[in-house]
Amino acid sequence: MRFTFEYIEAEYQALLDMGYRFVTCQDAFDQFRVEGVVNGGAPTVINRVDVDFSLVRAGRLAAIYNALGVSATFFIRLHAKEYNPFDFENFRHLRMIQSAGHEIGYHSEIVDQAAIWDESAHTALMRDLAVMEAMLGTPMRGVASHGGLTGLNNLDFWAEHKASEFGLSYEAYQDGLMEASRYISDSEWVRWKAYDKGHRMDDDHRSPSQHAEEDRIPLIYLLIHPDTYYDRHIYEN
Repeated sequence: MRFTFEYIEAEYQALLDMGYRFVTCQDAFDQFRVEGVVNGGAPTVINRVDVDFSLVRAGRLAAIYNALGVSATFFIRLHAKEYNPFDFENFRHLRMIQSAGHEIGYHSEIVDQAAIWDESAHTALMRDLAVMEAMLGTPMRGVASHGGLTGLNNLDFWAEHKASEFGLSYEAYQDGLMEASRYISDSEWVRWKAYDKGHRMDDDHRSPSQHAEEDRIPLIYLLIHPDTYYDRHIYEN
């Protein structure tokens, strides 16, 4: 019962206490493309949140970020069975996240959509971007590919395409940020995993603050999922 909201807030506070600055994906990609570094090479965390199953828990994370003065990018699905972004309560959380100044991006499932609906991934992408932009009243700048249950890889589309072809600024796994950073993720649910400059760090399940303190990492690319966190147990609503 480790991954509580209290625990992840303490992780962020520890990184702040060590002098790390938090930036959105948009800011990181903009700086990296121009300068080859983020935040002038000072200790920085790229703060990414993939909202796979719960916008309510995403709202909880946003409240923590707001209290700490931390920026983040939240990637939102449009086709999840688990949540409807237009639901009354979900959309309220989404608007709160946006109004607090966090970046919102599109969590893409276009390869899955193409296979399920017998259409092109290009068609699915353009339609979903239009829906996201209409929903939020602002252009989409970034997209991050979702890993679902179909066995297909939504990243495959981007092996032959660039974000700029679709009026986007970035795809979250492109343009070299993974290879320039320590990528740390909670995607195994009960433990952390890490990649150093694109290479998996086997059997390394240290928390973000442990990586920062022990290895003095200048650039951390942190990916977390709201669904991982809870107050008492993982099965909470």
